[in-house]
Amino acid sequence: MQIEEIPFAVPQTVYPPREDSWLLAQSIPKLGGKKCLDMGCGSGIQTAALLLNGAEHVTTVDKHDEALTTAKQNLASHFDIQKVEFIKSDLFQNVKGSYDFMVFNPPYVPSKEMKWSDTDGGKKGREVIDQFLDQFHLFLSPEGVCYLLQSSRNSLMLTQQKAKEVGFDCNIVALQDVPGEELQVLKLQRSTPEEEETS
Repeated sequence: MQIEEIPFAVPQTVYPPREDSWLLAQSIPKLGGKKCLDMGCGSGIQTAALLLNGAEHVTTVDKHDEALTTAKQNLASHFDIQKVEFIKSDLFQNVKGSYDFMVFNPPYVPSKEMKWSDTDGGKKGREVIDQFLDQFHLFLSPEGVCYLLQSSRNSLMLTQQKAKEVGFDCNIVALQDVPGEELQVLKLQRSTPEEEETS
């Protein structure tokens, strides 16, 4: 089964799969029984992609009850739901433990006022991204990897700088041009001692 073959029923109050969702989902590598985290699950598309790529267990997080309910309904018809734990949490507030692989499609649209929290990322679109980058490393295993989606309007340099501050490399693994911006999937993983010495 391919991720494109799965129908995602989504109410108007939940972020539906769009170009950014599909780009991120299609970028996820084979996971070989790893413990994973889907932050801000929305429709459940990233959890589905994690399971399709071999995740042993997925913790699926969202701050909205309706998103969690929607994700559970979408996943239940196609996957062993016992492999998924659903947690209501504003970012990492109620998350515990460490994970081998983490994925996040955050609100990244620059806006002066937060109109719809699923898309609006505040000033320069970085409000939620920066909150995530301040904490994500605390929940990754020593060899853990995070895939983060953002827009070219969010500043790749700023994300790389914040990743470096907590000892992580940040590299682009997938790109897609859409009107007015470029979508970027970023891979964050801990720097090796050799890389830290030369940086």
